[in-house]
Amino acid sequence: METKAVEKYIRISSRKIRYVVDLIKSKSIEDAIDILSLTPRAAAAVVKKAIQSAVANATENHKMKEEDLFISRILVNEGPTLKRFRPRARGRATKIRKRTSHLSVYVSNGKEKEA
Repeated sequence: METKAVEKYIRISSRKIRYVVDLIKSKSIEDAIDILSLTPRAAAAVVKKAIQSAVANATENHKMKEEDLFISRILVNEGPTLKRFRPRARGRATKIRKRTSHLSVYVSNGKEKEA
C-alpha cells in the first residue's frame, strides 16, 4: 500500500529541490531523515517535513508500521512563477522570476511488491 503527502507552492526552484531529492530516493525513512538532517541546503528542511507528513499519514490513516516504510516515489514539479521587475539604468526594467515548486512524497511498506 502506498501513501502520499504533497507540499505545494514551495518558494524554492524545482532544480534546487531535485539536488536534495536525488540523495534520498528509494531509501528507508530513517536513512532519509538522517541524510536530510545533515544536508546543508534550504530544500532539505522542506523535503524532511514532507517525508514526516507522509509517514504520519501512513501510520494514522492506513495503520502501517513506521519501521517498515520506505520512500517508493518522490516527485518534484514546477509550480507557478512569480514575475517581478527590477528598475535598471536609463528607464529600463529587468525581469525577475521567482520560481516555485510542488513536491509529492509517496511512502510504501513494500507488501504489494511481495504479492
